[in-house]
Amino acid sequence: MRLCPGCGRTLAGTGWGCSHCGGHPPQRDGFVALAPQLAENAGGFDPALFAELAALEARNFWFRARNRLILWALRRHAPRLEHFLEVGCGTGYVLQGIAAAFPRARLVASEAETEGLRFAAQRVPAAEFLQMDARRIPFEQEFDAVGAFDVIEHITEDETVLAQMQRALRPGGLLLLTVPQHPFLWSEYDRRARHVRRYTRGELRGKLERAGFHVARMTSFVSLLLPLMMRSRMGHAGKDPDYDPLSELRIGGLANAALERVLDVERLLIRAGVSLPAGGSLLAVAQRPA
Repeated sequence: MRLCPGCGRTLAGTGWGCSHCGGHPPQRDGFVALAPQLAENAGGFDPALFAELAALEARNFWFRARNRLILWALRRHAPRLEHFLEVGCGTGYVLQGIAAAFPRARLVASEAETEGLRFAAQRVPAAEFLQMDARRIPFEQEFDAVGAFDVIEHITEDETVLAQMQRALRPGGLLLLTVPQHPFLWSEYDRRARHVRRYTRGELRGKLERAGFHVARMTSFVSLLLPLMMRSRMGHAGKDPDYDPLSELRIGGLANAALERVLDVERLLIRAGVSLPAGGSLLAVAQRPA
């Protein structure tokens, strides 16, 4: 069910107008704005980078490999996906892959800023897009799966977000998360990406369990490339005013293809049941109890 972002009461119909408190969310850049005050100063990602990010994603090895891993996990754990929410959809690159893999699924996606939603709506015009505060998700037992892909590390109140996603899921519903791993990799990249933290495996598991989830699967990825990543990040451990946060994504064709093949090998290991112990990122598959 949908909840009024103002008073929290259940909404009738499919719109966002509330007959209880009379609230009616405004439009911002053509999207329903459920948290318009947050859109002015979301702080999660630099909106100036969305345009270049949208151009880089489809050809960059990391985004392509992560998409394949996410789609495998959804097919494996939610093969009959019908109703999906992506929290923090960015420019819609992941959502576009999900739409192609599950053409009959109803897709809802959100962002704190509307800049990314403009690109996402072009990629997946059939989806419903909302400007939303992830700490106040206005749904209860609405979705059979929720995803947040490299999102909650941007939010100080990450446990609040996890609890909100748990509430938005139907009993037995699936949560799929990716987050950056290993605090020792913290660098200028994380500062420029506006991260709040990098996770340990135990930290993420504990936060998921406190939010009421059962962790069905957790594995590292970007594991075979961890030595290269350590070398790159440790070289930028201190503050650098000239650092370009998208520089790691601008890789030549041959190197990009080679790195993508390495991550394809990782995905085969994960599909075979191997839980990789260390890597640049973590994948978590968790379930709301039935």
